[in-house]
Amino acid sequence: MNAILEPLSLPPFSAITPASIEVALDAALTEYQAATDQVVDRRALGFDDIWMPVERAKNAVDALWSAVSHLKSVADNPELRAAHDMARARIVEATTRALQNRAYFDLLTAMAKTPGFATLDLADRVAIERRLRDCRLAGVALDTDARARFADISVELSQLSTAFGSAVVDATDAWSKQITDESELAGLPDAAKAMFRAAASAKGLDGWLITLQMPSVDAVLTFAENRDLRQTLYTAFGTRASDQGPHAGEYDNGPRMARILELRREAAGLLGFSDPVAWSLATKMAADSGEILAFLRDLAARARPSAERDLAEMRAFAASDLGIDDMQPWDMGFVGNRLRAARYAVDEQAVRRFFPVEKVIEGWQALLHRLFGIRLRARDDVDLWHTDATFYDVVGEDGLVFAGLYIDLHARAGKKGGAWMAEARPRLRSGNIVSHPVAYLTCNFAPRGGGDPSLLSHGDVQTLLHETGHCLHLLFTRVNRPSVAGVNGFEWDAVELPSQLMEDFAWDRDILTSMSGHLDTGEPLPAELFAAMLAARNFQSGLAVLRQIEFAMFDLILHLGTLGSDPMAVIGAVRDEIAVIRPPAWHRFPHAFAHIFAGGYAAGYYSYLWAEVLSADGFGKFVEAGLVDRATGDALREEILSRGATRSAAESFRAFRGRAPDNAAMLARRGLA
Repeated sequence: MNAILEPLSLPPFSAITPASIEVALDAALTEYQAATDQVVDRRALGFDDIWMPVERAKNAVDALWSAVSHLKSVADNPELRAAHDMARARIVEATTRALQNRAYFDLLTAMAKTPGFATLDLADRVAIERRLRDCRLAGVALDTDARARFADISVELSQLSTAFGSAVVDATDAWSKQITDESELAGLPDAAKAMFRAAASAKGLDGWLITLQMPSVDAVLTFAENRDLRQTLYTAFGTRASDQGPHAGEYDNGPRMARILELRREAAGLLGFSDPVAWSLATKMAADSGEILAFLRDLAARARPSAERDLAEMRAFAASDLGIDDMQPWDMGFVGNRLRAARYAVDEQAVRRFFPVEKVIEGWQALLHRLFGIRLRARDDVDLWHTDATFYDVVGEDGLVFAGLYIDLHARAGKKGGAWMAEARPRLRSGNIVSHPVAYLTCNFAPRGGGDPSLLSHGDVQTLLHETGHCLHLLFTRVNRPSVAGVNGFEWDAVELPSQLMEDFAWDRDILTSMSGHLDTGEPLPAELFAAMLAARNFQSGLAVLRQIEFAMFDLILHLGTLGSDPMAVIGAVRDEIAVIRPPAWHRFPHAFAHIFAGGYAAGYYSYLWAEVLSADGFGKFVEAGLVDRATGDALREEILSRGATRSAAESFRAFRGRAPDNAAMLARRGLA
């Protein structure tokens, strides 16, 4: 088999070229169609006859797509992007055709009615039931014309989503600002200036180069005393891929958003749903949009008084201590950092010097061993895409490798912003062979440059633990059917449960100390600094919660269509209802909101807050057991992480916690109790 298509081995990244992608794709899609046709022709009703040949063929397609989509996210270039976009369109077309295959659907339906169906393994039964549901949601029951139209919509939506994400990456990479006078960088830590100098050197420039990569944006908006510089960067970042700002119209996602929303509404209507939200909720925990909006509005009512106090305190401090009488959005990070330092003696620059990335990774590995008994063993014989990347074998207490993990932690040009987990390889049983699940863990921390280390913020440490939770959901699976293993098939509004739960370990003194070591002295995080950080944990929590509610309500109401389909009008209306601070009229947040226009969170961004109820309450079980408790870690692994979608998220949570979730822990976590 072509190495790119082999799901039982690791991706050969150095062999993945635009030409090889097309050759492998032709072979994989041909085999996928042939496997389905052969199963339908035989019309046998046994699981091994109906399911396994198609699953094996689809896993080859998934192996290819996983590698190509990951490579495009971390090492984008024009040739790879063209091959990726071609492959995505063809795979979406083939997948939709497979889901709309009425003969195969009828065969699975018939098998599900046989007496032998009840004797199958749970994962096998659930995989078939979910496949039947997904077929219905892909229009298998529609008439011929409607089914064809739905397939066309699916392909076009895929193309638009890809183009949306690419435009954000291109707009991010297109802007930079060269600084030649170091006085303009007053207030910025040495590590940030070293990062800017390395960026300039990489382009053959003198001085320092500020970019729109997140470590650069965070550094300037948090530390730069130069207010004009903050405003310049805020403007460029806040108008990416839009009709405004320094590259107005060049990468504009406005028309793409309009078309995406139009097509989502049409697709939902074809399937008999009132709107894209109802379509989205067909596979989620929440019952309907009314339940979600009530949840968000209740949370907003609890958060707003705190947010108003936060904002008033910032304005007063900005005027009295910083000489800023008219605090603007580009001042908030800077003012917030200075106020936090004044009130709690927490200086973000000082905190970062305790978290060189190497020390963080060392402590991170120790935590995973204490919680779950696993060790990460780095390998140097694995084909990687960049020198930033590392591959680890995941080793159990018996000394056997049971999973694999790629990590790629640093920001760079051509790499998509943000942090994410993705599946590289599923757990897969093929005959007597069970292959290991493998995950990608990707972040965008400050890059190393010119021999200078990468220093992480405490928020970066939380991000690492967050994505680790997603990875563990895949790595610990014991489910042999990839479509319902790990995060696959897990209700999307509960999928953040493991990730947000893991974040909270970053607030334990012993754990955080074990992940620290001062850049200059090696000294671990001092007790008094940790105490100050803990006291400041819910500093400006009201503003942070309202921001998340704003995003979630914008997403939901935009897809409901009750306020029209103009994203800027909808975000304005949502801000009228809940926001306490407004960005300028030219700000274009929706145009770079890739979560809902180029990711999996359309009509589902509320999931972060919804799942936080589960994660905060679930973390309470660790607290009750003394926090870093191996028995509780084993219970999390057994009852939630290993089971995938073989039972509902609600059932898995009850099995772990011993009861239904209580939202009191979430309110306390946010300082809103």
